[in-house]
Amino acid sequence: MTLDPRALLRQLYDVAVARALPGRVLASHLPPPPKGRTLVLGAGKAGGSMVQALEAAWPADAPLSGLVITRYGHVPGGWKPRRIELVEAAHPVPDAAGLAASERMLALARGLTADDLVICLISGGGSALMSLPAPGLTLADKQAVNRALLNSGAAIGEMNCVRKHLSSVKGGRLAATCAPARVLTLAISDVPGDDPAVIASGPTVADPTSCADALAICRRYRIQLPDAARAGLESGAFETPKPGDARLAGHELVMLATPQMSLEAAAAFAREQGIAAHILSDEIEGESRVVGGLHAALARAVARRGEPFAKPCVILSGGETTVTVDATKPSGQGGRATEFLLGCALALHCEPGVFGLAADTDGIDGVGPHAGALLTPTSLGRARALGLNPQALLDAHDSASFFAPLGDLLQPGPSFTNVNDFRALLIV
Repeated sequence: MTLDPRALLRQLYDVAVARALPGRVLASHLPPPPKGRTLVLGAGKAGGSMVQALEAAWPADAPLSGLVITRYGHVPGGWKPRRIELVEAAHPVPDAAGLAASERMLALARGLTADDLVICLISGGGSALMSLPAPGLTLADKQAVNRALLNSGAAIGEMNCVRKHLSSVKGGRLAATCAPARVLTLAISDVPGDDPAVIASGPTVADPTSCADALAICRRYRIQLPDAARAGLESGAFETPKPGDARLAGHELVMLATPQMSLEAAAAFAREQGIAAHILSDEIEGESRVVGGLHAALARAVARRGEPFAKPCVILSGGETTVTVDATKPSGQGGRATEFLLGCALALHCEPGVFGLAADTDGIDGVGPHAGALLTPTSLGRARALGLNPQALLDAHDSASFFAPLGDLLQPGPSFTNVNDFRALLIV
């Protein structure tokens, strides 16, 4: 069999995404209808496909209603919900549509009884989509803090610690409002370690972090806080429900899909094609270009010395890297995946036999229309022949402008799920 490296890498990505699609994994985790009402609430990039899967599986004669927020353009094409309202809003910076929907969601959660069931559909992106500022804060305040966090280089757990303390709905507050109803959270993880308190800033999960932690993170990354936000954190007025809170007793959480599950699916597919597969980790964090360089060093060792793995093989990893942007300087179009891959390309120096793919499993890398890109041993040479300066593009956070002229951007469109970064290096 003749190996087509580019085709194989794309197949691995598609398999990883398919493993995380709600239509394949949600129905088997639904409970029977309760004595009272069934209310569906939630938010995330997978919100549309999660609602689609739930409506298809829920008994037609059983009451069902609710409201879920997803990102603009992330409703499966041609489909419209019949019983659950689906609202589209902005990500990664919140907008008025998300705020209005969050206010309505919190209102729906009030006045429930112990006979009622709340099914919360939570996936990555929910933190920005479900944006309801804490008392005294405005949407503009939340937008400014969110932009600063996105550009700071802070890890996702750190960002969500701040977000949940400046919110009226995250950090367990949504579930606390649902009391005394039973709450079942069905989650798709997009965070390293799959901590449910971090996914979408944990709207249904007790929060082990504190206002003091949020303040320390803002100081560490020099995040300028509005006066009302600083006062609420310093006084403890913005504290979240903590583990042991009676309002959260008896709640259940099921992890429908995780980065590790998707990596394992991709590894199994590679092995079926006769290619050895090695999963480094599903929790890799750090500056994207640096992580790219480290992956390149490992790929070179395999290509040149057959260590620590024999070739042919594919090296897989997941997690969420970061891109630290200097707000005082102009930056181009890219994202974590393409910046990782350009950093990897520069470190590989056109190493023969090494191919790569890096992409976000939600189909969107940063704010561009691409999910990520493909890398070949000829990428650097082809780019330089076109007059491109790879290092300058990397320094300007304009990695998409490196891959686009090569025809190597990966543009599958929204996937309707999200288990974060997917990276594959194929050494042949």
